[in-house]
Amino acid sequence: MGNKNIAFRALTIASVVIGSTPVVALAEEERSGISLLIPTMAEFIPACVAFLIIFVIMSKFAWPMVVEMMDARENKIKGDLDSAEQSKLAAAENERTSAAKISDAQREADEIIAAARREAEKERAQIIAQAQQDFADIVAKGHEAVESERKRALVDLSGSVVDLSVEIASKIIGDGMDETTQRALAEKYLAEVGSLNG
Repeated sequence: MGNKNIAFRALTIASVVIGSTPVVALAEEERSGISLLIPTMAEFIPACVAFLIIFVIMSKFAWPMVVEMMDARENKIKGDLDSAEQSKLAAAENERTSAAKISDAQREADEIIAAARREAEKERAQIIAQAQQDFADIVAKGHEAVESERKRALVDLSGSVVDLSVEIASKIIGDGMDETTQRALAEKYLAEVGSLNG
């Protein structure tokens, strides 16, 4: 801030010096042609003095500030470029780690799905085996029930046949044989018929 004030004061002084130098050219008569481009000594010396004063002031105060600002700007641009490069490298690293994590997650998901399929297949096999066992048990119980019913029906039937046979025999033979003998004879006959059929 101090350098800026000094530079401003120096420029003000230089302006005053230039403004206070006598301009002899106005007093001279008008020039024409090439002589318009060539300055007179009365104009040249004050202009050189003013130029030198402004040059010294600028090189002493203003130019270092300009160089400092340019260096700061250059450093900022370099810093921004370095920061952008670091961000780019970090983004690439994040992309690689994200891709690796996605790959790991996909692999884990595949393993979970495979394990679930194996477990479902195992459960299915157990359910099928249990259903087949239950079916076999039901069929076996059904065979047992049918066999039991058949035996009971045969017992009932043989009892009825014996009673019927005794009744028929008593009608055919008459009263010559008692009922106990007739029953024993009918049961013996049924046993022989049953052994032939079996």
